[in-house]
Amino acid sequence: MSDPLHDELLGLALDIARDAGTMLRERRPADLSVAATKTSPIDVVTEMDIAAEELITSYLRKHRPEDGFLGEEGADVEGSSGVRWVIDPIDGTVNYLYDLPSWSVSIAAEYRGETVVGVVAAPMREEVYHAVLGGGAHRNGVPVRCRPAPPLSQALVGTGFGYLAERRAAQAEVVRALLPRVRDIRRGGSAAIDLCDVACGRLDAYYERGLNPWDMAAGDLIAREAGALTGGRPGLTPSTELTVAASPEVFGVLQPLLEELGAWHD
Repeated sequence: MSDPLHDELLGLALDIARDAGTMLRERRPADLSVAATKTSPIDVVTEMDIAAEELITSYLRKHRPEDGFLGEEGADVEGSSGVRWVIDPIDGTVNYLYDLPSWSVSIAAEYRGETVVGVVAAPMREEVYHAVLGGGAHRNGVPVRCRPAPPLSQALVGTGFGYLAERRAAQAEVVRALLPRVRDIRRGGSAAIDLCDVACGRLDAYYERGLNPWDMAAGDLIAREAGALTGGRPGLTPSTELTVAASPEVFGVLQPLLEELGAWHD
């Protein structure tokens, strides 16, 4: 049976993710520039990140004024309903800045601390992924499942890199050690899309250090509902320290290998 609250949250997330994605695609200025930086000069915010987060939060506040918010560009409201929205208005901002297609709008809804709805809109792919806790994962409304697991040596693995030089150097060493042991490695630039690619079988696995809750909340649920396993270091949940998602058999081999390689520290 469907849960009326989950149905409501999913409907709102789908509507505003699509609207925000359309706005970002159609109103992207030809001369788009950096509006601000965060952790380093290459960790950027554009005017469109700010506009998209305002569009999303205004819409959700109108329909659910008692809810909380956590957004990459500053939204941080506790709320009183037990629901909190976790929002990344543009996941893959550098891609968006350079007019590369791999960027997305990521919206998750938590209820009492558990993620119950996840939506990732990838406008340049013309794809919207969604999941409801216990309801499976979907791409454009069609159910998806993660890829049957190959041996690690035949696994296509996605990853990403941080913005601080020291962290990037450490991540490069992990890639150097991992690359000979897998089919190949991909770096797409949007964690939310990478997690959805695990969900729909376009990647066998994905890992990254340094993700924030808004980067992974929606994609993590979508991957899990598609049959993937997700986690952090062995025995831990996904976190800023390390996030791993993969087909179950690949996960069982990759997670301890990443622990051995030190993928969880700089």
